[in-house]
Amino acid sequence: MSLKSRLLIALLLTTIKLSFGQATFSINGTVRDDKETIPGAAIYLSGTKISTISNNQGKFSIANLPAGNYDLLIQVVGYLPYAKSIIIAGKSVQVDATLKANTVTLNEVVIKPDPNRLAYLNLFKDYFIGRTPNAKECKILNSEVLLIDYDKRNRLLTVSSNEFLIIENKALGYRIKYLLQNFEYDYKTNIVYFAGFPYFEELKGSKSKINKWNKKRNIAYLGSSGHFFRSLYDGTAQNEGFVIHKLATIDNKNRKPDSVIAKNIRLLSTGNKAINVITFNKDDSLNYWLKERSKPKSMAVLNRANVLADTLVKTYNNDLKYINFSDELFVMYTKEKETEEYRQLGFYVSRSPDMGNYQTSLINLREPPIYFYKNGNIANPRSFLFKGFWAYEKMADAVPLEFTPLPIK
Repeated sequence: MSLKSRLLIALLLTTIKLSFGQATFSINGTVRDDKETIPGAAIYLSGTKISTISNNQGKFSIANLPAGNYDLLIQVVGYLPYAKSIIIAGKSVQVDATLKANTVTLNEVVIKPDPNRLAYLNLFKDYFIGRTPNAKECKILNSEVLLIDYDKRNRLLTVSSNEFLIIENKALGYRIKYLLQNFEYDYKTNIVYFAGFPYFEELKGSKSKINKWNKKRNIAYLGSSGHFFRSLYDGTAQNEGFVIHKLATIDNKNRKPDSVIAKNIRLLSTGNKAINVITFNKDDSLNYWLKERSKPKSMAVLNRANVLADTLVKTYNNDLKYINFSDELFVMYTKEKETEEYRQLGFYVSRSPDMGNYQTSLINLREPPIYFYKNGNIANPRSFLFKGFWAYEKMADAVPLEFTPLPIK
């Protein structure tokens, strides 16, 4: 056998090995309504820049997809947007999408006058777009499609839409079509939750503008939650700058029980003793118990021992991994620092001065465990809450799921 033949066989074997190691699949389907197939339908994969159009027979195909969790979006004028969650696990997927006619056009929608709508809209923008420097260059182009409702009894603001929300991000160079499923802001707990399906389109720009966008995109991705979960999956979190600790919440032993505090305040502020309430000083008994009541009921204690990724991350199957933990994960990204502007916005996570002002986030587990894919996509996003820097970053700092840091010219 000649040297050339041996080299060719070796190359083929290497190619076959790589193909098996990086198996890809496709999503195939047909778009129709209750009568016939629909040609020219726009099909998107949420969180990406991947899209296609149905052919004259209403059929479509999106190929070269790794295993994972995907949200398929379909948009056709005159129909309600269609969304379907798809899991690719070892084989390609077939989808038959039946669209429903949009019987009410935007011009026919009657919006009940609400004097508070502008205030609610501004709050929505703060917590959906964000308040980062990139947010200042973001604009919602069609806020009129938002359906806003405030529940006075439960003090809950909800926002939704039956149309794609169009967001122009001139900081990162994206035009985002976002199908908002739900947005909730709880005034009692200050907890924000939103869910939906973004699709990213590139804005057009000069070479220098694109280079500027690429720099900002790299900064937005590096240290982000997507970067963190992708590095956890690959086992490279520590090498890529992430340090993980545990933050435990314990009872404050220096605070008296609620029952004792309430009993003493009641005794000292009722009956004949009430006359002394008006002019008590710092040494009075009532003042002591009022101060006791103001003390925090619990305290946060940071364990400075590093949590190793290989002990934290478990494998669920060939495509999916998960983490499960007690207390909260305290995650520092040591390659970027927090700014003074960020520290003044109320997201700051307290830490010892010797730990520096690196970007720090907390992961609070709500419905364990957290399942995630190789691309950093979370399979069950309501399983946790972010605090700190990742709670500060919103859609203004989002990049597509397939994004990888780009070389800057």
